[in-house]
Amino acid sequence: MKSPTTILVIGARGQIGTDLTAALRKHYGNHRVIAADLHLHGNIAPEDEGPAVTLNVLNKLELGKLVDQYKVTHIYLLAALLSATGEQNPEFAWHLNMQGLFNVLELAREKHLQQVFWPSSIAVFGPESPKQQCPQFSDRSPRTVYGISKLAGEGWCQYYHEKFGVDVRSLRYPGLISHTAKPGGGTTDYAVDIFHQALQHNRYTCFLTEDTTLPMMYMPDAIYATLSLMHAPAEQVRIRTSYNIHAFDLTPEKLAVAIQQHLPAFRIQYQPDHRQQIAHSWPDTIDDQQARQDWAWKPHYAIPDMVNDMLTQLRKKPNHAFAIPS
Repeated sequence: MKSPTTILVIGARGQIGTDLTAALRKHYGNHRVIAADLHLHGNIAPEDEGPAVTLNVLNKLELGKLVDQYKVTHIYLLAALLSATGEQNPEFAWHLNMQGLFNVLELAREKHLQQVFWPSSIAVFGPESPKQQCPQFSDRSPRTVYGISKLAGEGWCQYYHEKFGVDVRSLRYPGLISHTAKPGGGTTDYAVDIFHQALQHNRYTCFLTEDTTLPMMYMPDAIYATLSLMHAPAEQVRIRTSYNIHAFDLTPEKLAVAIQQHLPAFRIQYQPDHRQQIAHSWPDTIDDQQARQDWAWKPHYAIPDMVNDMLTQLRKKPNHAFAIPS
């Protein structure tokens, strides 16, 4: 008989982790989901909201003790250094992104965990990848240490599944837009900060050019996709590297126009920086037919829905603006 599901979310205070932890607790119960992060910012959840612990994913011994203490059956590994931040410290980015994954995969093998989730990214693609409708199986030649680590991680996930039977599943997230937590230094983070600056100052200076097209997704769809993949029967999960998923394509200009439908006085200007080169190396659009066929993936939010909900939610959070890391 299987043990009761107990989930460890590593990187639970990050952009994805904040929303995913809440969704998992709603589904499984507060005390079945342990929120773990290197920095809890003094905001450890009250007991009735579920356990929260400080954890360095690079410390395999402490990670193993935590798995044993809580009788963990599932791990969602979200801790990583993202694209723009990773370029400032590539050696550490590689170490964190890869060693953290190794530690989790090894514990899953040793302790026979039921499932592991690990996110990949559109950063695995590069300039040689098709720009339009980039397919599931395509040239992957990333130009950032983040993308290189994600590409290597996809291979290791497939290896641990085929060699040791670890049920590890993954999604190639596009740029994610969320009102819940501050971003962690990604190239697509302009699409979050723009809302805060629009509401507070009616203006925004973007670090990408107005016509830079990138695949994007609203966070509720990213959470829905993650849970859909993890709940899918194993025989339906035919890809053990990582699945393409996609919702809509966005440029800074297109997003600004959509915001102006609600805030007519909003103005945007452009000062491209080093992140522009990273953005140019990624596809404009993504083909996610494999995910749609295998486990019935389908997004719910288009651009107008996302913009309306972002503004509605952020208006409930006064003085919640923040600056994107440069």
